[in-house]
Amino acid sequence: MSTNVTRYPLLEVDLKKFRENIDCMTKLCQDKGIDVAGVIKGFHAIPEMVKEFDKSACKYIASSRMEQIIDAKEDGCEKPFFLIRLPMLSEVADLVKYVDYSLNSERTVLDKINEECQKQGKRHGVVLMVDLGDLREGFWDETELIDTARYVDSQLDAIDLLGIGTNLGCYGSIKATPEKMNDLICLAEKIEAVIGRRLDIISGGGTTSAIMVFDDTMPERINHLRIGEGIILAHDYESLFGVKADFLNQDVFTLKAQIIEVKDKPSYPVGELSFDAFGHVQTYEDRGIRRRALAALGKVDFGDPEMLIPKNDKLEILGASSDHLILDVENCKDDINVGDIVEFDLCYATMVYLTSSKNVHIVAK
Repeated sequence: MSTNVTRYPLLEVDLKKFRENIDCMTKLCQDKGIDVAGVIKGFHAIPEMVKEFDKSACKYIASSRMEQIIDAKEDGCEKPFFLIRLPMLSEVADLVKYVDYSLNSERTVLDKINEECQKQGKRHGVVLMVDLGDLREGFWDETELIDTARYVDSQLDAIDLLGIGTNLGCYGSIKATPEKMNDLICLAEKIEAVIGRRLDIISGGGTTSAIMVFDDTMPERINHLRIGEGIILAHDYESLFGVKADFLNQDVFTLKAQIIEVKDKPSYPVGELSFDAFGHVQTYEDRGIRRRALAALGKVDFGDPEMLIPKNDKLEILGASSDHLILDVENCKDDINVGDIVEFDLCYATMVYLTSSKNVHIVAK
């Protein structure tokens, strides 16, 4: 028997605001000669959102997860797909079957892709990744990079060498700057001198690199960006980098959680302090008796409670356990009761958790 009762926690997606962000970012980039790969991994490839990318002016749809690409492809998406995590050897058959382009840094994998392309009678485009200091994926040795580019271009008949790319800010916290982009361009030009032709793609990274589009400092030859958070949430631009991005919607997602308890309690735990459920020793501030509320969701759903952004600025997040969010509602106690719904904006980290949690009901409209 079906009911119309709303399920919580609830994650609402405003597709109109999302599409506005896609269109705005895509136009900004295209006006500078930059193609955008819309990255779907951050929101766990919610089908309605993937379709907005597919209907937009984004040139590619990108993910680091093969399963997401397969689902999107089988759901009828028509744009070319980019795998933006280096392929595993075990997924090369699916890569060739479902994916048009991929990022690569290992000759063994490139050989396997070429072999699989020949088996399936298909071609595959590759972008060789360069590590410019963030110390995640990519060639570190310049000679190895150039030799591999020459090898792919001249020896692997079923693979198209499209260009080179880099990643900045995801592991080593290295800032994307015009200097880093020029380093990438310099390497591209060295490869071009060796293979005797111009590369189609010089991919300058993702959301953090898009800041150079905003302030018109992006070097001209960068013609490809892989953008996720900067389109989906646009939260990091101002909160992390101090860059105004008020031309983008920052409330595409709204998290709604239901209150299950409201009571006056001490603000400092009573008894001998030990470890919390995650093996950590926490610190607490004694503020006397305070009005506290519990909401029915926890770290299993959103990861770090400090990354949630209450829409009610009088509501204070104290912490969380696996399945409970603990709130101080002393300053808004007349407004918070059992059964009430509290709302939060998201940042990238909370979005990644919430969109992949089976306990969170997602509605896109």
